[in-house]
Amino acid sequence: MITLYHCMSARSFRPLWMLEELGLPYELKMLPFPPRVFDKGYLDINPLGTVPALLDAGVRMTESAAICQYLATLPGAKAIDGTLDVAPGDAAYAAYLNYLHFGEATLTFPQTLLLRYAHFEPPERRSPQVVEDYTKWFLARLRTLEPLLEQQHYLAAQRFTAADVSVGYALLLAQHLGLAPRFTPAVQAYWERLQARAGFRRAMAAQEGAAIAQGVSTVAAPDLRT
Repeated sequence: MITLYHCMSARSFRPLWMLEELGLPYELKMLPFPPRVFDKGYLDINPLGTVPALLDAGVRMTESAAICQYLATLPGAKAIDGTLDVAPGDAAYAAYLNYLHFGEATLTFPQTLLLRYAHFEPPERRSPQVVEDYTKWFLARLRTLEPLLEQQHYLAAQRFTAADVSVGYALLLAQHLGLAPRFTPAVQAYWERLQARAGFRRAMAAQEGAAIAQGVSTVAAPDLRT
């Protein structure tokens, strides 16, 4: 049984979404945010104190995009509309890997700085200039997807893959930050397609239901690693 440690709508939503898309059995352990402060025992699971942490028969992983790739390649891991992986040797393999990591390294990173310097530093350390700069950074990089998504519904291989989960989480975080009205048209249409997926809706419901059952706040966690 896979065990996933998760905070509401944090980066750990990526593997949760993958698990629901693939129909894999799992146990979801909800944590208060930030877990390194409010659940010290979690440091025994993940010394970084961050989410996600995924345990699977001796496997321990803490990087959300890597977990997506891992889950997509498990034996028998297949969504209702096909595999979420792209195999080496496939013409779309390089694009798949690129967008899988683009979602985290390029799109999520600037948003964490926006969160930190807009909301979570003490008032005297907050920086409107940092917030403005990294909002522009995020939106400029997101706009690079517009020409691609004008031509196709998904990022790689002409189908939904783990790369879309990775980028989709960055769009979810952007929505929490109030940036969705600034999405370009094709990106907005893409985000609407992702939210319409049954796997996405199940993941959203799963985290809320587990949070209520486990006595954890259902308010979305600000996704900071620091």
